[in-house]
Formats: sequence, C-alpha cells, structure tokens
Amino acid sequence: MKQFAYVIQDPLGIHARPAGALVKAAKPFADTAIQVVKGDKSVKATQLMKLMGLGVKTGDEITVTAEGPSEEAAIAAMEQFFKENL
Repeated sequence: MKQFAYVIQDPLGIHARPAGALVKAAKPFADTAIQVVKGDKSVKATQLMKLMGLGVKTGDEITVTAEGPSEEAAIAAMEQFFKENL
C-alpha cells in the first residue's frame, strides 16, 4: 500500500467540480483501490457523492491511499492531481 498526506489549498475545499475531476482521474486505475481519508471517514476516490460528503474544507489534511497492482502509478497520479487542482 502506498499513501500520501495533503493539506487542501482550494478556497472551496473538495466541492463538485474538483470532486468530479478526481473521480475521472481515479477511474483508469480500476484494478487498484484508491481511498480518500479524512479523520475517521474513508471513501473510494471513484464515489462522487461520498467524496463531497466528507466535507473537506480549506486547510483540512486528507490522506490518499492506493492498494493494488497499479498502486505506484495510481498514487503518483493522485498526488499530481491534488497538487495541481486542490
């Protein structure tokens, strides 16, 4: 399993537009379980409504984990996505 922590920089947090883009970025890694964790809540990166349900705001720290055959590529893609979009 690979993981990284990230502090959200987007002034609106994880709202509809970046959450939708995150789901699209995670879809190519169907063979790998990608999770977004905030506190004691964890959701799959491909579940749009649950991602928005985390209530991630500016300054919140989240952890992204990837486990599976493509975990190296998945975690690299997710880290790049978060740095560029959130």
